[in-house]
Amino acid sequence: MEKKQFQAESKRLLEMMINSIYTQREIFLRELISNASDAIDKIYYKALTDDNLVFEKDSYYIKVNADKANRTLTLRDTGIGMTKEELENNLGVIAKSGSLAFKKENESKDGHDIIGQFGVGFYSAFMVADVVTVVSKALGSDTAYKWESTGADGYTIEPAEKDSVGTEITLQIKDNTEDDNYDEFLEEYRLRSIIKKYSDFIRYPIKMDVSGSRPKEGSEGEFEEYREEQLVNSMVPIWRKNKSELTAEDYENFYQEKHYGFDKPIKHIHISADGAVVYQAILYIPGSTPFDYYTKEFEKGLELYANGVLIMDKCSDLLPDYFSFVKGMVDSESLSLNISREMLQHDRQLKLIAKNIESKIKGQLQSLLKDEREKYEQFYGAFGRQLKFGVYSDYGTHKDVLQDLLLFHSSKEKKLVSLDEYVSRMPEDQKYIYYASGPSNERIEKLPQTELVAEKGFEILYFTDDIDEFAIKMITKYKDKEFRSVSSGDLGIEPEESADKDESAKEADKELFEHMKSLLGDKVTGVRASKRLRSHPVCLSTEGEVTIEMEKILNAMPNNPNVKADKVLEINVQHDVFKSLQAAFETDKEKLNLYTALLYNQALLIEGLPLQDPVEFTNDICKIMV
Repeated sequence: MEKKQFQAESKRLLEMMINSIYTQREIFLRELISNASDAIDKIYYKALTDDNLVFEKDSYYIKVNADKANRTLTLRDTGIGMTKEELENNLGVIAKSGSLAFKKENESKDGHDIIGQFGVGFYSAFMVADVVTVVSKALGSDTAYKWESTGADGYTIEPAEKDSVGTEITLQIKDNTEDDNYDEFLEEYRLRSIIKKYSDFIRYPIKMDVSGSRPKEGSEGEFEEYREEQLVNSMVPIWRKNKSELTAEDYENFYQEKHYGFDKPIKHIHISADGAVVYQAILYIPGSTPFDYYTKEFEKGLELYANGVLIMDKCSDLLPDYFSFVKGMVDSESLSLNISREMLQHDRQLKLIAKNIESKIKGQLQSLLKDEREKYEQFYGAFGRQLKFGVYSDYGTHKDVLQDLLLFHSSKEKKLVSLDEYVSRMPEDQKYIYYASGPSNERIEKLPQTELVAEKGFEILYFTDDIDEFAIKMITKYKDKEFRSVSSGDLGIEPEESADKDESAKEADKELFEHMKSLLGDKVTGVRASKRLRSHPVCLSTEGEVTIEMEKILNAMPNNPNVKADKVLEINVQHDVFKSLQAAFETDKEKLNLYTALLYNQALLIEGLPLQDPVEFTNDICKIMV
C-alpha cells in the first residue's frame, strides 16, 4: 500500500505542534472529543434542512475505551463520518479544518456552534501515540475507510469494514520512558479526570466502560469485579440554565465542585450576554483571602471555555489586576482561536468581554456596599488592600473605577466609612478631607497633630495600611475636595488666637526658634510656633509631597532609598514647656541645647521614627532629673 506524504509545510507544522504548541499532553483527549462532538453537530445541522433525516439526540454519543493489555485508547463517535476524500482533505492536510468549512456553509441560528474550528487539534494525538488509526464511515456511504499514520513520515488510506456511520480513532499509546509516563492515558481514573476537566460540558454523552467491585449476591463478605458503561460528563453546564431554575445552593455547589476555594463565596454574578459579543459567565466574590494571594505565586484569571470546552484554566486577560480576587468562568462562542485551543488571539471580542466583566464586578460591589454593608465589609477586610493598590498602580489610571469602593476608619463614626459618606456630611466651612496616618487606629487617635482638626469638629480618616497614603496621592481630590494630612504645614484652618502678642515678644520667639533650628541643623527645615497643638508640647509637621508615614514605608523597602520628608518642629507656645525654653534662651544656652534635643527626640518617638542616638537620649533625660 502506498504511503502518502504530508505536504512539506504540514510536516514542519506537525513536528512543531507535537513538540511545542501544546503545553500539556492531556490536551489531546480534549481535542479528539471536541472533534467527535463536531461530527455529531454536523448531523444535527443536516437534519435541519433534510426532511429524510431525523435527529434524535439520545441516539448520539461519544465512547472512550482503554485497553491496557494492548496499550490502545479508542474514541468512537456516532457522528457524520468521513468519506475517503474527506479523510484525505481533513487529515492529510494539517491545519485544514472540515469543521471550519462546514461552519461557514451552515451558520447556526439556534445557539449551536461548531467547536473544532482550529484544524490541528487531531494531531495532538501524536504526543502520546506511536500510531493513530482512524476508521470512518460517512453518512449515506456504503464504504468505510481507514486512515493510519505514525506521524510526520506520512499516512495511508484504504477501504475498511465498519457497520455503522461514525468515526473510530485508535491510539497506540507510547511506551514509558525514564522521563515520561504514558501509562496514565490508559488508566480509567485519569481519563475520567481529564474528561471532567476539559469536556464535562460537551452537549453529547461521553461514555466509558468502568471497572468496579460490589458485594456478591447470595454471599456474605464476598465481592465481585464488574465492568459497566457509565456517563462521564455533565453535558448541561450550570451557566446555560435559566437563572430562575437555580438556587443559591446550586451556585455554591458549583464553586466547591470547581475548587475555586474552600470558603463560602460572598456573592455570585451570573451573566448571559447576547450583543456585540455572546458569552455566559459565572463569577464569584470570595469570602476570604487565599493563603498566597499577596505573593508572586498567585495566578489571577478566570476559566475560559469555548462552547463548553475548557480552553484555559486561568485567562488573566479577562480580569484587571485590581479585581484579581474574582473567581469563576467564562464561556463564549465569539472568541477567535488559532493553531490550538490553547492559543488565544487578543482580539476585540476578548477585550469586550473583559470590559463588560469589569463593569459587572464593580456594579456588584457597589450594590453590596449600598445594600449589604456587613458582607461588603467582610469582603473589604480580605481584599480592600488590593483595591487600594489598583488606585495607586498605573499612575492613578483606575482611580475613577475604584475610589467609590474604598473604605477608611472614621474618627467620628468609629467605623469604616466611604469617601462619599465623608464628603456628604462635611460642614460648609471645611476645606479639605482630613486624614491621619499611623500603624493603628489607637496610635492615630493619640497623635498631637489631630488636636486642631478634632477641636473644629472635623472628621478624620485613619490610614493604617502602608498603601493608603500613596493611593490617596493618586486620587488627589474627591468631589472637588482635596485630601490633606493632619501633619501638613497648612491645614486650611485659622485658629482663634487667645491673645495678641506685642511685636517685641514675637521677635524674641523668632530668635529662639532660629537658635533651635541652628542646633538641629538639617534634621528639620524649620522650628516654629504651632497652630495645631492644644495639650501636647511638641510635634512634627511636614512640607512637600512626602509625609513622615511615607518616609517610613519607603525606607523599609529592601532597596532603602533613604527618602526624607521635609520636617518642621512645631512648639506649643501655650504650653509650660515653652516658658522653660524661653527662660533657658535668656539665661542658660546649654540647658536650651538639652531641651531642644529632648523635644526633637520626643517628636520622633511620637511619629514612630528611630532615634539617631538612643543612648544620648536616655542620658539627656537623666540630666534633667538631677
